[in-house]
Amino acid sequence: MKTILCYGDSLTWGYSAEGPSRHPFEDRWPSVLQVELGDGVRVIADGLNGRTTAFDDHLAGADRNGARILPTVLTTHAPLDLIVIMLGANDMKPWIHGNPVAAKQGMGRLVDIVRGHDYPFDWAAPKILLVSPPAVSRTDNAEFREMFAGGDAASQRLARLYAELAGLTGCGFFDAGSVAKTTPLDGVHLDAENTRAIGRAIAPNVRNMLEL
Repeated sequence: MKTILCYGDSLTWGYSAEGPSRHPFEDRWPSVLQVELGDGVRVIADGLNGRTTAFDDHLAGADRNGARILPTVLTTHAPLDLIVIMLGANDMKPWIHGNPVAAKQGMGRLVDIVRGHDYPFDWAAPKILLVSPPAVSRTDNAEFREMFAGGDAASQRLARLYAELAGLTGCGFFDAGSVAKTTPLDGVHLDAENTRAIGRAIAPNVRNMLEL
């Protein structure tokens, strides 16, 4: 059986702007990916609200620095055949850095961690699929508009930068913004239809990378 880890933020956790609340388990994109791939594959979702690529944010009790937590997550779920990383939306917050090039560098750091990690029993490092999140969109929600000020323009550059990184590092790449759009309720998160769309669309890439 192949094992896939989906490492992400609130888009992977399943945050719903309606309510707000959390999408039902079956609507979250890793769950949809599991259904698409069938019983011969195990999909593990590790999403944390507010998680960044590799930067500190001390506004929550949980550690949001994706680079610092990743080694623990890799050992917890090893052995892995593939890790799907969809991060960068929270990097667009002005107090994080708001710079798409910095987000690309953060993703590069995650690639280095995955490939250089000390896996138990000398297990091989998993293949890596880099996913650029749907771009932040304009919203009438005053708090989120300020939280992601400038993020709408900056996040539109992530797909090109992540594709370049994937090419340089030999990772797979998928642009989630090609199939999903953020909700105008807050400009950041996904409604159920759009999060399901990501799970369906990623499946062919995963099959190809794992030769399923």
